[in-house]
Amino acid sequence: MLRVFTAASGCRRGVIAGRVASRLLLITGALVVVLGAAPAPPAVEPPVGTGSPLAETEFPAWAYAWEPDYRAPPADNLPQSVPGSSRRFSAADARNLFLAPDWHPADHPRMPRVVARGRRPAVRACGVCHRAEGTGGPENSSLAGLPASYIVRQMTEFKSGARTFSGPRRSPVLLMIAVAKAATDAEVREAAAYFAAVRPKPLIKVVETDVVPQTYIAGSFRVIVPGGGREPIGPRIIEVPADVRRFELRDTRVTFRAFAPRGSITRGAALVNRPRAGTTVTCARCHGADLKGTAQVPGIAGRSPSYLVRQLQDFKSGARRGEGRPQMAATVEHLSSGDMLAVAAYLATLAP
Repeated sequence: MLRVFTAASGCRRGVIAGRVASRLLLITGALVVVLGAAPAPPAVEPPVGTGSPLAETEFPAWAYAWEPDYRAPPADNLPQSVPGSSRRFSAADARNLFLAPDWHPADHPRMPRVVARGRRPAVRACGVCHRAEGTGGPENSSLAGLPASYIVRQMTEFKSGARTFSGPRRSPVLLMIAVAKAATDAEVREAAAYFAAVRPKPLIKVVETDVVPQTYIAGSFRVIVPGGGREPIGPRIIEVPADVRRFELRDTRVTFRAFAPRGSITRGAALVNRPRAGTTVTCARCHGADLKGTAQVPGIAGRSPSYLVRQLQDFKSGARRGEGRPQMAATVEHLSSGDMLAVAAYLATLAP
């Protein structure tokens, strides 16, 4: 039996059966598109172990999924559909960095041009990587419902170099830095106001388990190996789209499963809400009583656990040294990688 947690259900038991420029063209801003006939996946990573989980390591490499040599098959122009939408977009549309597929226009306000189309040659459409509704994915950030002032501040810090990254040179953050440097202040403000007005969706189901399906990294996110076996989860969260085809078509209603080690949610709840002296501080002090943020501070409830761990690690390493660092430095100073995993797993179970 696996323990399944969602924002809607809380806790219930159930059973679940350069080169950067050239790479960005293939990985389309951190999302590799694999549509039509399923290609044979690359060689599966070696199992993480048999019989005993891996020990916690200082750097949570699992959160920084990145396979720069992954190559997607050619995209076609065959119109495709997704549930709940009368619109049609092709694989080629989904790879177009200057077109954000808008599958569900009634779900959000009118997209400004910088979100829907961007501005050639350097300002890619925000709604491509972050999706039309800012739902994002494990490879980047969800922007829906974030304070506009916070989004503007992060773009400023990407541009100035105050916000960089830990780990490998992943295309999501490299592309984000490039766009931040090319966008005008007006474009940034317009995009920020739009995403702040979009209501975030509960899209993540956290599953506590000892073993997980084997996965491979398709550029910058994990995919379950079709017909693959299972392996011990070890000290990792394995976050995957429930429907890869829809995810790659940038459908904003696609959901995600985040497999986490048993006990992660309970441990994370304690760290978030009742931390021991000398470990961390209560998250609600800054992020609001419901952890959904304030007028200036981002919400952390219901967000991708992979993304959250990357941000905690980036604050700890000094890669994020912008305006929020003084508060966050004290928060993460004494957190182990296992603590970060637990915190992120718990937060992902909450309603955004």
